[in-house]
Amino acid sequence: MTALLQAQGLEVAIAGKRVCRDLDLAIERGQCWGMLGRNGIGKTTLLHTLAGLRAPLAGAIFLEDVILDTLPRHRIAQSIGVLFQHSEDPFPGTVLETALIGRHPYLIAWQWEGVEDRRRAWQALAAVGMEEMMDRQVATLSGGERQRLAIATLLVQEPRLMLLDEPANHLDLCHQITILDLLASQARDEGRALLMIGHDLNLTARYCDHVLLLFGEGETLCGEVAEVLTETNLERLYGCAVRCVEVDGRRLFVAG
Repeated sequence: MTALLQAQGLEVAIAGKRVCRDLDLAIERGQCWGMLGRNGIGKTTLLHTLAGLRAPLAGAIFLEDVILDTLPRHRIAQSIGVLFQHSEDPFPGTVLETALIGRHPYLIAWQWEGVEDRRRAWQALAAVGMEEMMDRQVATLSGGERQRLAIATLLVQEPRLMLLDEPANHLDLCHQITILDLLASQARDEGRALLMIGHDLNLTARYCDHVLLLFGEGETLCGEVAEVLTETNLERLYGCAVRCVEVDGRRLFVAG
């Protein structure tokens, strides 16, 4: 099966710091990947590189067997959606108008969104519990509401691969579970895939079947969660003691 996204011999660096070297990665349809590492290790930089937003030092990235940087941006945006760590709204707009930005990769110059585009936006906003906020100005939203809107905009885009930078950021416990259930089901049930950066080991273990660890100095480790998320690997990753316990058949990780 052709991977949705594949990296071969990838080397990435920022500000003289090597994020990864000789990284081989294949994200298949239906998979949920997590990316873990210490603060400042380069997770966001690598995510942006995989999205084609910055060039690697070496290696190649393929989108369904086509070299990523040979494709036009609108074609990439129809296949890859990125949830950024911070959302900015330089212009005033309503919640619905912001969600409709997700349809821009499918519109030609000067084309307005149609009835079907609006239906998709309404559906996505309802999925994240914001159907009653469609007419609100984005500037009036809380951090958690703005995060849910960013996720709804990504859903409106309908990418086959979602690259998520801390999707649980700003969300309370209930919304963390609701939103991650939604994103994971989109990947697994609809033949899509996701790669998400996170800091919560237990959310990663709960929602991801594969994981990529960034140790620093370009060293990485990737594979299935059951094999890679071990006490030994995590203690090395974070530089502190990590213990794995089992509760109701589910592995949980605690520090110390």
